[in-house]
Amino acid sequence: MKIAGSVRLLRRRHRALAARLGRLGPVLHGTLIVRTVRRQDPHAPGRTRAYGPYYQWTWKHEGKTVTVNLSASQAGAYRQAIANHREAERLLRQMREISLQILEATTIAVKRRKLKTPLDFGLS
Repeated sequence: MKIAGSVRLLRRRHRALAARLGRLGPVLHGTLIVRTVRRQDPHAPGRTRAYGPYYQWTWKHEGKTVTVNLSASQAGAYRQAIANHREAERLLRQMREISLQILEATTIAVKRRKLKTPLDFGLS
């Protein structure tokens, strides 16, 4: 009954992870970049002036990088959605590991054959 108890525990952990996954909000993959640009100040020669911050969301789509400029108000929501995506990936990784353990404990595997040695073939 040791295996049944551990399977119950694994299933309970799997359900808890699935519940956490279900509570996540919007999910987006990609990266949020905050940029500032330094340029020569047109009103004070020899000095630089900082412009920004500018917010950009980048991600890959069909092998190409896509960049979208965001407003400051959008940046917070997108940052949270990206964090949710990373958390979802972490939870899914854990769920896959637990699923494998459950399946290995509850299914019958193929019997492995004994490896043959050169002596079995009359070779020495």
